[in-house]
Amino acid sequence: MERILAISVLVGIVLYSFGSILILAGMDWKLTETFYELIYRVLLIVIGLELVRMLIVHDLSAVLELLAFVTARKVLKPDIEAIDIVLAIIAFVALLGARRYFLETQSYKQKDNTHHSSLVN
Repeated sequence: MERILAISVLVGIVLYSFGSILILAGMDWKLTETFYELIYRVLLIVIGLELVRMLIVHDLSAVLELLAFVTARKVLKPDIEAIDIVLAIIAFVALLGARRYFLETQSYKQKDNTHHSSLVN
């Protein structure tokens, strides 16, 4: 079921990418709004790809990276308020803490299991 959902999201990403290319090609590249639109669309494509990765891999690091891209996309909006910036910084700190606590704990457990199994053999 997750693979079907991942494939459908991937198809949507491809269609959105082609549509974005057509829209961006017709925009005036002298305006800063065009660059904001480019960044907005690229980050949306990256978020979609990370979502596909998360659906296939089922890994905590994929979830944390997806949340980081979503937070980054929110911060890069030109009409962001100060409270949103503060909340985004708190979110990034929480993501870094979760990554350090959960992923390093998992890697230490895997190293201990590998070391223990090599000692037993």
